[in-house]
This record gives sequence, C-alpha cells and structure tokens, in this order.
Amino acid sequence: MNAIKVYGLSAESRILAWKNLIHDLLHASHSETQQIESVNGFFNQLVFISDNRLWGQEDYWATPIEFLGAKGGDCEDFSLAKYFTLRELGVSDEKMRLIYVKATSINQFHMVLAYYPEKHAVPLILDNLDGEVKLATQREDLIPIYSFNADHLWLMKERGRGQLAGTASKLSKWTKMRNRYSRGELQKPLINLSE
Repeated sequence: MNAIKVYGLSAESRILAWKNLIHDLLHASHSETQQIESVNGFFNQLVFISDNRLWGQEDYWATPIEFLGAKGGDCEDFSLAKYFTLRELGVSDEKMRLIYVKATSINQFHMVLAYYPEKHAVPLILDNLDGEVKLATQREDLIPIYSFNADHLWLMKERGRGQLAGTASKLSKWTKMRNRYSRGELQKPLINLSE
C-alpha cells in the first residue's frame, strides 16, 4: 500500500528523510555510537501520542513506515523504529534489545532500545523520554522487566542482561508487527498529526 495514499503528502517527506538518513549514515565513516545518536535524534523529533488516541487501540505496535506516516506514536513505536533503522545500518541484532521497563519518572510501563557496544558492556539506552543517549547505569528511573530482539526473549531480574526465557515469537504484538512490516501493510490512524 502506498504511504502517501494512507498518510498524505507530508508523510512522503518524512519517509524520504528517513531513507536519506540511512543512506547518509551507510556512506559516511561514522562509528556505531555516532549512528545510534543520529538515529535517536531523528526519531525523537516525532510526536508522542497514545495508541488509543492515534490508532483507537489499547496497544498497537506500529511499523517504522506507519510511525513516520502518522508522524508520531507511543514508546514502542519510537523504540521499534530505532531498532529497525539500526538493523538497516548493519548493527548486529546481538547488540540490541528492546526493553520493556517501568519508568518511575512517569509511573508507567515504557519501552526503550538498548545497544550493547560489547557483549558484556553496560548498554546505551535510546529513549524518547530522555533525548540524550545514556548508559543504563545513568537511567535509574528505568526498572527493566523483560527484553527481546529478533530471536530471543529474556526476563530481567536485575539491570543486567537477564535470563533467557525463550524466543521472541512468544510476543504476539512483535510477531504481528514484523509480519505487517514485511508485507508492507499500513494502517490508517484516527487522527492526522500533520495538520
């Protein structure tokens, strides 16, 4: 489905800017850390809005195209768009985890993206609540619950990597979103944030 038909003409410029970001980062001599900071900053320009208001659903995980097309989303949408963009840039799946946390600053459940520069390193946290990429040890406001990447699911008993709990396919919202993304399916939001 064509994103312009679903989201309007302004969506084209956001999607093009995203593609240009990927192209520019692929063809420049940036470190992974510099790529992470660029991707985090790019997506944190979009609007935070609840799934109920935007999609009319309690918990909808938008694909990166849906997120860009709608011009906003909630914490899962920010984190997922960053994750898929970094994968496009060649960042290994083993270096990233989407982490479901309790954000004590807002007293809500929340999702962030963690990047592990080395296997046992303290991860960097990419978040829409705090626009600065920080070490997990600097984010005492986040209490990890579980994490996942394309293949695995971990239960987080502490601020470390957690205990392997199975495959990521156990997460139905993750599986549904990945299937929609691979098929190019696009949902139309209830409201237009571009107006």
